[in-house]
Amino acid sequence: MKKSVIYWLLLPGFVFLAAFMIIPIVLTIGSTFFQENSFTFEGYMHFFRDPYFLKILLTTLQVSVVTTIVCVVLGFPTAYYISQKAPRRKGILLALAIFPLLTSPVVRSFSWMIILGRKGLINNTLVGLGIVDKPLDILYTPAAMMIGLTHLFLPLMIISLVGVLENIDGDLLKAAQSLGASRITAFRRVVFPLAVPGLVIGAVLVFVGSLTAYTTPALLGGKQRVIATFLYQNAMTLNDWYLASVVAAIMIVITFVVVGVMNKMAKTLNPKG
Repeated sequence: MKKSVIYWLLLPGFVFLAAFMIIPIVLTIGSTFFQENSFTFEGYMHFFRDPYFLKILLTTLQVSVVTTIVCVVLGFPTAYYISQKAPRRKGILLALAIFPLLTSPVVRSFSWMIILGRKGLINNTLVGLGIVDKPLDILYTPAAMMIGLTHLFLPLMIISLVGVLENIDGDLLKAAQSLGASRITAFRRVVFPLAVPGLVIGAVLVFVGSLTAYTTPALLGGKQRVIATFLYQNAMTLNDWYLASVVAAIMIVITFVVVGVMNKMAKTLNPKG
């Protein structure tokens, strides 16, 4: 196929992305550098000087990083187990793993509110067993947001890893073991490096999703603000579109930085990948 034909086929998609993603992003970021018709960095200086704003940013990063780590720890062994099963059983297990994505975030969040509340399942069990004297404050904390976001994004991590792990030739492990490597060493030196691309993709999806999530933090976090709920508050409640644009620009920059760092880590862990 001629290159000119390929370019014409790509043109509608490029125009769509340019009109509804690239141009709005450029205009949003560009508007943050102008206030009262003059070029300024005041919006960013004000954001990073304010302790309240910084606390929101740090809380968001903390929740996103911990959620990503938990999803990696839980998702990798689960994905490896699924990838080793026969196709029919693998399909069933993948369907079960994906099922949380088919449920509304609002429904999931309200379910966790019932479980994590002061009179919820967890607290009633802990008090009933005598482990604690009074109910724990789990709901409306960063921990509650992490639990809800892990439930939300763990399927993405599993799907990303299964697609990579199932394509790793089992003979590579047998060859490593025949050369004297233990199962753990063979897994660490063979499987893990080959799984890095899926791990990076899953980590990026989970981190960016946690960074930009609104519904789950809004319902499970209560008064605990994250950057997405803070952006919504400024844009829709306070009608401060300038500060909302600054927050959006910071979120975009953080996303690009994380993607770049993840790609760098992937090249370091798997130079030949």
